[in-house]
Amino acid sequence: MADQEIEITAYLKTFCGWSEGVRAIFRKYELPFEEKDIIKNPAFRWEMEQKSGQPLSPCVIVNGTMLPDVSGEEVEAWMIENGVVGSSDKEADAPIDSACTDEQHAAMDAAARAGVDPSATPNVRIIE
Repeated sequence: MADQEIEITAYLKTFCGWSEGVRAIFRKYELPFEEKDIIKNPAFRWEMEQKSGQPLSPCVIVNGTMLPDVSGEEVEAWMIENGVVGSSDKEADAPIDSACTDEQHAAMDAAARAGVDPSATPNVRIIE
């Protein structure tokens, strides 16, 4: 696995519990990924729909395989099952299987207003 080159593109929403769950899995495993924000750039929503064949997000492409409308939990399970990563007991730093609570939405909104990207991580390249 350590020798394997992993290529990940994630179609995510700026503020979304499901999207943050996917980001949390990538942080948990310290995986670099390309984030395409479908809210900030509607062309990415169109691209996601063309590639996935459906309109729901998050959608993640791992080494060429499309995982449409997935939670972080589902992304992690798929990656373990397919040998992309090994199982880890490390806890994710955000819920990986739920929508945002009202409190999370408020915190993310406050961070955005303060100019802080709540999804920022050293392993992500956000394309806008």
